[in-house]
Amino acid sequence: MRCVLQGKKIASREDFYAAVARGLRLPGHFGANLDALWDALTGDVRGPVEIVWRDAACSRRSMGAKAQDPLVRLLLDVAVEREDLSVTIEA
Repeated sequence: MRCVLQGKKIASREDFYAAVARGLRLPGHFGANLDALWDALTGDVRGPVEIVWRDAACSRRSMGAKAQDPLVRLLLDVAVEREDLSVTIEA
């Protein structure tokens, strides 16, 4: 499964969670927070999974580092946990 996030369309955490939920076909009960994202990525989503965040710098300008950094950190941490999940953050 491949999930491509378009940075120009992600201006907030809400935008990010909605894009990830769509891209990974997460269940309707997805909680749209860091804990729920961790649970979904480590338990609910079958691999192999590739997550690509294109133009992440655009998202960063819109949402701010304080909002984006924890999301990026979580994605990269999950990639360490799961051999069948890769994350690419494109500037």
